[in-house]
Amino acid sequence: MSENMRKKEGAGRRGHEGAIHPEAPGVEMAASNASTETPGFEHRWRLFDMHCHLDRMANADEVAREAVANDMALFCTTVTPADALAARSRFGTPPNVRVGVGLHPWWITDGRCGEIEIEQAAQLAAASRFIGEVGLDFGPRHAANAQRQLDALEAIARACAGHPVEGRVLSIHAVRSAGEALDVFERHGLTASAHCIFHWFSGASDQLARALDAGCLFSISERMLATRRGREYARQIPLDRLLLETDLPEQLDKPCSADQIEASLMRALHELAHIRGTDEHALSTRIAKTSSGLLGLQPRPSYRSNNQWGDL
Repeated sequence: MSENMRKKEGAGRRGHEGAIHPEAPGVEMAASNASTETPGFEHRWRLFDMHCHLDRMANADEVAREAVANDMALFCTTVTPADALAARSRFGTPPNVRVGVGLHPWWITDGRCGEIEIEQAAQLAAASRFIGEVGLDFGPRHAANAQRQLDALEAIARACAGHPVEGRVLSIHAVRSAGEALDVFERHGLTASAHCIFHWFSGASDQLARALDAGCLFSISERMLATRRGREYARQIPLDRLLLETDLPEQLDKPCSADQIEASLMRALHELAHIRGTDEHALSTRIAKTSSGLLGLQPRPSYRSNNQWGDL
C-alpha cells in the first residue's frame, strides 16, 4: 500500500477494528498456505500479482475464482493480523492465492492496531512462510509515530528470525524509511534467510543500491512506472529481482475484478519492457519464473505479441 493511495487508507477505517475472527484458525495453523491443487493435476499460472489486497475487495471470492479461470496467482497482503486469519480461513481452498501475515504501519500510527495486534502479528509471523504487508512509513502523516512502527517491525522480524521457515517471503512497505527497514531486516539476518520484497520502492538511489546488495527483490506496479524515479529504478534493477504487482483495489472494501488485475499487470509488463529495451516475452518468462518460485507455484510463461497466452 503506497503513500499516494490515501483514499485506500480512509476507506480502510470502516469496520476494521474487530477482534480476531472467531472461526479463524489459530497460530498452530498459520504455516505457509500449502498448495491445494487437485492431486495429479499441476496447474501452470501465467500472471502473478505479488502485492494486492484481495481480502479487502468487496467481491473477493468472485475475484479469486475469476483469477483461477484467468490463470493468475495472487499474493494477498493483509494489513492486520485479524485480517490475515480471516483471509486464511476464506481463501484456504483456491490454489492460486497465498495470504501474508500483515501489520501495516498506517494501522499502527493511527491507533487501530496496538500492543495486542503487534503480539498477534509476531506470533503468526513466527509460523508463517508469507508475511506482508509490513514495514515503515516515515512520511509527513505518519512520522510522528516512527518509534511505534519500529517497535512493531522489530517484533515481527525478531519472531521470524527466531523461527526460520524455508522459503519465507516478506512484502515490505517502506516510505521515506528504506534505510531503517533494511537496518531491521539485516540486524535479524532476514535479508539472508528470507526473500525480502520491497513493494513500490521509492527510496533514495543509495538505498536502492544497498537493498540490491542485500539481495532484496522489488515488486513493480504501473503507478510506480508513472514516476521518473520509478522508471529509472525499474531500468536498474536486475532482471532476476523484478516482480509485478497491482496494489489493488483502488479503495479498500470496494469491488474489483480479475480483469482489472490482469490489465494492470499487463500495462506494467509492457511499460517495463519498453523502459528496459527488452523483449516482452523474455521479460514475462523471467518474472513468472521468479514469482512462481516465491509462491511455490508452477509458471506458464508463454507470452505472444498479440497479448494472448499459450501453453508451453
